[in-house]
Amino acid sequence: MTENDITGWLAGRLPGDWFTGEPEVTVDRDEVLVVGRLDAVDGGAEAEVGRIARFRDETRERRMQIAREAEHRYGRKVAWGAACGETRKVFTSLSVPVMTRLRQPERRVLDTLVDAGVARSRSDALAWAVRVVGRNTEEWRGQLRTAMADVERVRATGPSA
Repeated sequence: MTENDITGWLAGRLPGDWFTGEPEVTVDRDEVLVVGRLDAVDGGAEAEVGRIARFRDETRERRMQIAREAEHRYGRKVAWGAACGETRKVFTSLSVPVMTRLRQPERRVLDTLVDAGVARSRSDALAWAVRVVGRNTEEWRGQLRTAMADVERVRATGPSA
């Protein structure tokens, strides 16, 4: 199933009064994350946190029912979250182990992050590094696309055989 299939199914399944607009649906191999925007509230960040907590409590049973159906249908766990004003909260989300092989230079980078107190362990350091890349992904991906276009241009104008 594609992300569009899952998003479409959820659009038809979610109650229309839960969110203002369409929820943000993010899909990977393991999980479907559904984050919806709630009506704004006055009172700042604490009021937003309270509004999200109320939504979580009031919709728990129905969210779990929808999640069970989606998990059965798509073979992925479903996580939920909500956003209100400037506050965003994901209620539960998978933490999936990822196996990787690193050579000494990469391990030293992780060890430096641990020694500097940025992370508690190599695993945390690697997760931190992935988050940093994720936050900067648009700029990085733009640079990557430009570099790939440059490579194609050089290949096209390369020496003739």
